Amino acid sequence: MIKIEEAYDIVINSAVTLTTEKVEFNNSLYRILAEDVKSDIEMPPFDKAAVDGYACKSSDVDLELEVVESVQAGQTPLIKVGNGQCTQIMTGAPVPEGIDTIVMVEHTEKNNGKVKVLIKSTKTNISHRAEDVKEGQVVLQKGIQIKPQHIAIFASVGYTNVLVYKKPKVGIISTGDELVEPNEKPGLSKIRNSNGHQILAQVSAMGAQAKYFGIAKDTEEDTFRIVSEALSESDTIILSGGVSMGEFDFVADVLKRAGINILFDSIAVKPGKPTTFGVADKKFCFGLPGNPVSSFIQFELLTKPLLYRLMGLNFKPVEIRLPMAVEYSRKRTVRKSYIPVLIENGKIKPIEYHGSAHIHALNKADGIISIPIGVNTLKEGEIVDVRQI
Repeated sequence: MIKIEEAYDIVINSAVTLTTEKVEFNNSLYRILAEDVKSDIEMPPFDKAAVDGYACKSSDVDLELEVVESVQAGQTPLIKVGNGQCTQIMTGAPVPEGIDTIVMVEHTEKNNGKVKVLIKSTKTNISHRAEDVKEGQVVLQKGIQIKPQHIAIFASVGYTNVLVYKKPKVGIISTGDELVEPNEKPGLSKIRNSNGHQILAQVSAMGAQAKYFGIAKDTEEDTFRIVSEALSESDTIILSGGVSMGEFDFVADVLKRAGINILFDSIAVKPGKPTTFGVADKKFCFGLPGNPVSSFIQFELLTKPLLYRLMGLNFKPVEIRLPMAVEYSRKRTVRKSYIPVLIENGKIKPIEYHGSAHIHALNKADGIISIPIGVNTLKEGEIVDVRQI
């Protein structure tokens, strides 16, 4: 049995980044960028008005100004502004030659075609050429996960064919004769397969390609058949169930038979002690516990970082530090423990939790917190890290 930190290092150090492909920029959302993106133009490409107002010489702001032209965004000024003159200008329009200030329309009064400045300002209200981005400047760096705001940047610099890392293909298998699919009503001694579909959703939510291979019966041959099929089509396979110490828990043996080199099969963590991880020829395999809370948390702790690393992302979970609303205690301290929590009024409140089969405990959870090995109590007011989920 190894610590969760050791398990994480083994998983991450085993990962290899997948190859790349190009996709149309509107189809690149949440993919991982595989190259730096440089601007092919200056931004702004010209001096432009930052406000609606009147473009003039700062030396003339005490005068009544004659309006010689009106320029909208997308138009080019045609008349040179002389002394005692101004151009009415709209936000985004090019600034006329020789102009060094724009007075906001709210700070002026217009009478009989003349404009008088009522409020003087030290602001020029001009966005100068290339003050945001210079031509050839890196605007997005390799390795980021593409978000909606990045799509706007792609568009602004003409980067329409985006180089991204390929999505890992992930095969998902549930094991156990006790399982039936969710559309079936379970009979005596049967339960619905919730964690297999939970894992399917977790994989899909992070942008990987998920394929569900169904439920493997509690026979070594059927499990080997499905594992072999999934391995042939996937970069990573995830099994749930069959990794404990029972008579029918032979997943580890099946994985070895399929050519998987098992790197660990037990972690000093709760929930999720019987978690298995192995590799074979740039393919990766997780055997997660059959209880849904265990499989959910171990996916978040170990599987998600590996899948993101395959996609070229150095995944860092979102964590916030908050005080405990109440004291929380546990009896056994030999394993690191993770518990679901709510965030209420800026404080952390543990959710009523009946163990790793209690999937409804995650229903309203804002995140999970950990209790280190050897620690049995988190005191009220103690500051802890909340890993958001």
